[in-house]
Amino acid sequence: MEILKIATEWAKAEVFSSKFFILFAILLLIASVGFWQLGRSETAKAYIFPTLVAGMLLLAVGIGILIANTSRISSFENAYTANPSEFIKSEIVRTEKSMKEYSTIVFKIIPCIIIIAALFIIFVDKPYARAICITTIAMMIVILLVDSNANARIKNYHNELKLADK
Repeated sequence: MEILKIATEWAKAEVFSSKFFILFAILLLIASVGFWQLGRSETAKAYIFPTLVAGMLLLAVGIGILIANTSRISSFENAYTANPSEFIKSEIVRTEKSMKEYSTIVFKIIPCIIIIAALFIIFVDKPYARAICITTIAMMIVILLVDSNANARIKNYHNELKLADK
């Protein structure tokens, strides 16, 4: 029964971290409206659509994680009650898959995207291109910060599952 508590706490922590995606999304959407209403220069106007798109993407990610893990919390108890050992085995498989995805996407692809966007800022002298790159870097940093935390949590959860599987 202890593993059910640990699984539920992990899912609740994921729900909490999804709220950070939503918070940053709202901030980017507000920034987009601010650039639209207050932006007078060409550079300020260039930020309207990139911040709007980044805000909508982060909002979609945050809401997706929120919905997935909220429903997962209620399904944990049913799955554990039905067959505890099968629940643990399926969670081990799922967490291993998630850790591989974090390893590839969060710790390899996202830093590459940040580097490429930073290089574009240096070599491209158009306000719209720079706005896209700066907004992309900001969005990737948010994802990197939140997901590096989530990766640490899922590793701990995975280790607890492995101990319970013995």
